[in-house]
Amino acid sequence: MTQALRRNFVIHTLALSACAVAVLALPRPASAADNPDAAMHIIVGYAPGGAADSLARIYAEQLRQDGHGTVIVENKPGASARLALDYVKRAKPDGKTIFIGPSPLFTIFPLTYKKLGYDADKDLVPAAVLTDVPTVIAAGVQQPYKNMKEYVEWAKRNPNSASLGLATIGSAGHLGTVALGKAAGIAITPAAYRGASPMLVDVISGTVSIGWDAVASMMPLYKGGKLQFLGVSGTRRAKALPDVPTLKEQGFSQYDYATSWYGAFLPAGTQPDVVAKVEKMFIVASRNAATAGKLEALGLEVAAKPGQDARHRIQLERAAWKPIVEATGFVAED
Repeated sequence: MTQALRRNFVIHTLALSACAVAVLALPRPASAADNPDAAMHIIVGYAPGGAADSLARIYAEQLRQDGHGTVIVENKPGASARLALDYVKRAKPDGKTIFIGPSPLFTIFPLTYKKLGYDADKDLVPAAVLTDVPTVIAAGVQQPYKNMKEYVEWAKRNPNSASLGLATIGSAGHLGTVALGKAAGIAITPAAYRGASPMLVDVISGTVSIGWDAVASMMPLYKGGKLQFLGVSGTRRAKALPDVPTLKEQGFSQYDYATSWYGAFLPAGTQPDVVAKVEKMFIVASRNAATAGKLEALGLEVAAKPGQDARHRIQLERAAWKPIVEATGFVAED
């Protein structure tokens, strides 16, 4: 090799080496593994101020305190929380986007919606059962009826004014009330809202005659003397409301299964180790004494159960609701 060729070879080799170093130095697309400190987003399908929103913010605060970095709560109301669920199912399955929502989205909606927009068994992965959710029927304190029996009698005398405010069409409270109406021979018109807060404004004013939601949404207004509770759902009294009778005690068995629960869910495709990490994260947060106290003050009952428990509950409760849905003939169209 001549001296000129040798010099050109060395220059060419150095140039290639420099290019290789430059390529290696180029930034790569970020991933959850590359950036474990990326913000966590908790997605809620209702407007601020309701039970789901309050619960999500309590957990976000505890997760930050537990060292899980930045945790942001995002409200995406609409379509009875299905818009938020759709958003999460399309999110990257890296454990950083978490849906917190009520069980009827997975237990009742598959039975009532012709076009659900998601597969309740495949599109999301249950990570944890967070809380059990006692629900209640409430009315403004100025209303003449003080319990559900009195309301039914009032509705018979005022058929054009009987209405039920709720945040979710096709929810347990809605179906229970449809079934009650059929049994009592009255029509109670459902009025859907984008969250508990705007619905409760109308319940207090009397724009709607009664409202149904989680005790958590209504407790501050109940304690503040703005609402009266006509009865709680389920087969036992709520821990936070030992003096309020169940609807079953008043002769209305249509609400036996209307006590739901909130869960944390991840997009399908999330790796099992990531699901396990999120599951542990939420269970630890649930068992924190301060967090549990805040949840119980809202009327929520801490569950702190793993994702497997959520899967079991979904199948069990869907089977229980199926004959009730069939008996009412209700079909959700929106």
